[in-house]
Amino acid sequence: MELIDGNKIAADIVAELKTRVAALPGRRPCLALVRVGEDPASVSYVKKKEQTSATIGIESRLIFPPVTTTQAELFALIDQLNADPGVDGILVQSPLPKGINEVEVFRRIAAHKDVDGFHTMNLGKLAQEDDTGFVACTPAGIMELLQRSGVSLSGKHVVVLGRSLIVGKPAALLAMQRKSWANATVTVCHSQTANLAALTRQADVLIAAIGKPEFVTADMVKPGAVVIDVGVNRVPDATKKSGYRLTGDVHFPTVSPLCAKITPVPGGVGPMTVAMLMANTVKAHAQNRA
Repeated sequence: MELIDGNKIAADIVAELKTRVAALPGRRPCLALVRVGEDPASVSYVKKKEQTSATIGIESRLIFPPVTTTQAELFALIDQLNADPGVDGILVQSPLPKGINEVEVFRRIAAHKDVDGFHTMNLGKLAQEDDTGFVACTPAGIMELLQRSGVSLSGKHVVVLGRSLIVGKPAALLAMQRKSWANATVTVCHSQTANLAALTRQADVLIAAIGKPEFVTADMVKPGAVVIDVGVNRVPDATKKSGYRLTGDVHFPTVSPLCAKITPVPGGVGPMTVAMLMANTVKAHAQNRA
């Protein structure tokens, strides 16, 4: 069993982007980070994105409206950022307060500044294999992990456990692309799938993104499979100072001995999401200048 080290691969990508940004003429790429309210997890995520931006040389524009912000007020802010030629990418941190429709927010961000990759236009470009669009950061990170770990999907059976807009659907589309490292046969499973374990056991590559702690057990995995664990779940643990521990969607102790390769939680997919957000921002800057 080999651990896929997301921290190292993400650090490699950050270093590559830092070199690219340092060589750019004129102004640096600029990422607007919008966080509505003070949700503790969101505060932590945005701070990490700000720190990584600074490491690379990307300018961060931090905007923190209060939790009482209405959808109309948030839309007005997004419209201002859309119209600002000095802003290359816009990220509105999820989750948003009640009363604000996240999908409508995704659609409000201009497609050419949608570095999260959730706009209808960018999802359409992904389906059409148009590389001018932006791919959602977590699925893009999964594919980078696989490629940089020497895992080709060509001719393989990839099973995606989860059908979300953020991970499952884009990951399935990426795995099917007509590219040398992709060309997979893809099955998408979810909470309503019958005979779920029988399907996941067929996977040469299993992408677990169902959002349920330690849901994938040893009887659901084919020996020799590559397992990508996307889940980040907080499970109560009285032995921890925080009162909880982080675990993935895979029961790591029993599944990992079966695998050819597997991502840990934490330190697997998570760091890649931030790295790919930065890559999308540098790409948006290049397209903005073209």
